[in-house]
Amino acid sequence: MRYERDEYQRRVRSFFREGDTGHISDRIMKFENLMAYYRCAMMEIETKFNVLNEEFSLHYDRNPINGMKSRLKSLYSISEKLKSRGLDLSVEAIEENLNDIAGVRVVCSFTDDVYLLRDALLGQDDITLICEKDYIKNPKPNGYRSLHLIVGVPIFLEHEKRIMKVEIQLRTIAMDTWASLEHQLRYKKNIDYSDSMAKELLHCANISAELDSRMDALRSITLKDRKH
Repeated sequence: MRYERDEYQRRVRSFFREGDTGHISDRIMKFENLMAYYRCAMMEIETKFNVLNEEFSLHYDRNPINGMKSRLKSLYSISEKLKSRGLDLSVEAIEENLNDIAGVRVVCSFTDDVYLLRDALLGQDDITLICEKDYIKNPKPNGYRSLHLIVGVPIFLEHEKRIMKVEIQLRTIAMDTWASLEHQLRYKKNIDYSDSMAKELLHCANISAELDSRMDALRSITLKDRKH
């Protein structure tokens, strides 16, 4: 653990030798504080989804959430994204210009559950919707499907309240499986990502979408049977 900590500090120092003005130790402290705030924001979002999942379990005897993951963007990825936009590596640039430092991925059983959770989360008075991109209704050209939200969520510190941005991805099991495998194939070392591979993956995405549609139809039948 000590080695990992020392290596982390070394990398942070190397990144912060350029960019922001001021003493390097001050910049590192500001950066680490900001990352801690983003981690707190992810925990807030995760808690909200866990509470919603528990509520649906109590009231409707089912859990719309199949799984949930969170991730904090690496310093390298942050640096590369800022450089691509012509921005210096600074705490201010990170907080003002990047929306996806903190990310939470929620995997649902059915497509309807994606929108059910979206509406329930955005209906909470302390959540602010900043941006929404619906790649389920409008898939990306490569076949990628998911619902993306950028939200502002408050975290309460010792002497202040801060609004932090979190990127949320809501998708079904089929969408998540396809996205995970597509990423592995596209970025696998020593393999040229060809047009034929892209076409086959798009075909697989269409099969995945059909699977979701069929499962949604089966679920609708079971819900009708319950009512009768």
